[in-house]
Amino acid sequence: MNNKILIVDDDPRNIFALRLTLKSRGYQIESCTMAQEAIDILQKDNGFKVVLMDMMMPEMDGYQAIKIIKDIPSTSKIPVIAVTAQAMPEDRQKCLDAGAQDYVSKPIDVDQLITAIEKLP
Repeated sequence: MNNKILIVDDDPRNIFALRLTLKSRGYQIESCTMAQEAIDILQKDNGFKVVLMDMMMPEMDGYQAIKIIKDIPSTSKIPVIAVTAQAMPEDRQKCLDAGAQDYVSKPIDVDQLITAIEKLP
């Protein structure tokens, strides 16, 4: 079973909390704090079950990063779940339009996140 998750968030506290939660459920976690770094990681290893992408980051935001990930043939099939503090209905749609498979708002509801991960193919 593929259980590798890439967490992309510019706040190390968010990564720390998600890493603990997901590791306790048997997932292997890799993380980074920059979108470009995430793209580089995925190009070297496209064996991730899912990417948890923070949408608001400096330099390159999650919207730009998802578009790039989806445009690269070797990474285009990796599902991305948008993770954002922006919780308006239009924000959810904007994330899905950018290519995210799902959307989870911050503060993260762990059960909602696990459900979103487990329903992926």
